[in-house]
Amino acid sequence: MQDAAPPPRSRLRLRVSPAAETHIRAGHPWVYESSLRDQNREGDAGELAVIYDRRDRFLAIGLFDPDSPLRVRVLHHGPPATLDDGWWAARLDAALLRRAPLFGPDTDGYRAVNGESDGWPGLVVDRYADTLVLKLYTAAWFPHLERVLDLLEARFPGSGVVLRLSRNIQVRAAAAGLHDGQVLAGAVPDGPVVFHETGLAFEADVLRGQKTGFFLDQRENRRRVERYARDRRVLNAFSFSGGFSLYAARGGAADVVSLDLSAHALRSAQRNYALNPKLTAPHETVQADVFEWLTETRREFDLVILDPPSLARREAERTGAIRAYGKLASDGIRRLAQGGILVSASCSAHVSADEFWAAVREAADRSGRTWKELHTSQHAPDHHATFAEAQYLKAIFIQLD
Repeated sequence: MQDAAPPPRSRLRLRVSPAAETHIRAGHPWVYESSLRDQNREGDAGELAVIYDRRDRFLAIGLFDPDSPLRVRVLHHGPPATLDDGWWAARLDAALLRRAPLFGPDTDGYRAVNGESDGWPGLVVDRYADTLVLKLYTAAWFPHLERVLDLLEARFPGSGVVLRLSRNIQVRAAAAGLHDGQVLAGAVPDGPVVFHETGLAFEADVLRGQKTGFFLDQRENRRRVERYARDRRVLNAFSFSGGFSLYAARGGAADVVSLDLSAHALRSAQRNYALNPKLTAPHETVQADVFEWLTETRREFDLVILDPPSLARREAERTGAIRAYGKLASDGIRRLAQGGILVSASCSAHVSADEFWAAVREAADRSGRTWKELHTSQHAPDHHATFAEAQYLKAIFIQLD
């Protein structure tokens, strides 16, 4: 006699605090553990959890993660919906359709899916030519990987897919047979992947590099630098793999210096330069601590780009980061010749755009020089941010007499 099959489990039902109800109705995609008020049973990572309001009306449905303080990542809110194959396909197609008018044939490197802001909470897809990098920030996506891969294969046939994982989920990934840098589909070269951005060739270390292999989010600011670079001596500080340097060179810079503490990053900048033989501006790489080098050097430039890594990785570091951004701007301004342009950027989510811009403007005021603001910017259109916590990128362009 066979054992009877276990009865099907009831749907995972949650209720949340009144404040969380308000946030969900406003479109916020996160529900924290501290906001939960009722749960009908234990839930598994990746299970679809249905959230009801105080009157037992449908509120939202999302991915449940019992091991994270961010307990539910909302996939859908509003009227009830069935998250079937058609729903998932339409959700991905909507993200790709947003990008369709943004890039021509000279760009095959861009963000295809931007997490929560595209309705894929905790999941990012970056395209580098024929390679897709799928980065996950929650283990709740592990049970859904096959579905995601099928959807990507149908829209990017033949592409290789690399899995990248945030550090906080790598142990749980190992238990599921997954690891950072794993090739999930297709063929991916062991070395860097070459892609193009507005006609410039770059390499991306998709298997082991920072983020997904390249900093795609600064594309629009690189384009702006290109417009300002003609006949200028350019310093690209915190240059990483030389993105701003190549755009400045193509814009007609007199010469370009890429400054970074990492020898590995500078070698990548040199290789990227070599991938573009039409660039004729002299390119110098300098390995040094940017903060120290700016205070010690006596060299003068006509365009200084400051794009440091995040200076505030947690809220407690915010005040110190604002001071650091101001000092960095002051040091950069001292290296600017008359009529020079300062480009200062921040990727610190805990420092708001207004706080960052104010710090740079105050540095310009302290310099005693006459200055004018040329431009401020935030997220590129393929990195759009639909809620406050997703807003991290900002930049300001200032010209000083």
